[in-house]
Amino acid sequence: MKVNTQSVNFTADRKLIDFIQKRMDKLDMFYDKVIQSDVYLKVENTSDKENKVFEARVRVPGDSFIVKKQCKTFEEGTDMAVSSLERQLKKRKEKLRAHI
Repeated sequence: MKVNTQSVNFTADRKLIDFIQKRMDKLDMFYDKVIQSDVYLKVENTSDKENKVFEARVRVPGDSFIVKKQCKTFEEGTDMAVSSLERQLKKRKEKLRAHI
């Protein structure tokens, strides 16, 4: 799956982008009709420790899923967002199976 990663207010290193790609590729196991994924990484200027925002949009035929997580690290946000997307994609697949 092609994952478009954009970082806002900073430059993401190759290790982080590869980590995100690897985690997002696991979504293909749950729903194989994923068209495209867009990932936005943002750092907010706050004194809060949880100032990293991970936002992902996954497009499937006829719909798109958006998940936004705010955490201490982008890796933690990636894991939380991917597990949330897994649940949403499983639910969508079950709905499609029920209609057939």
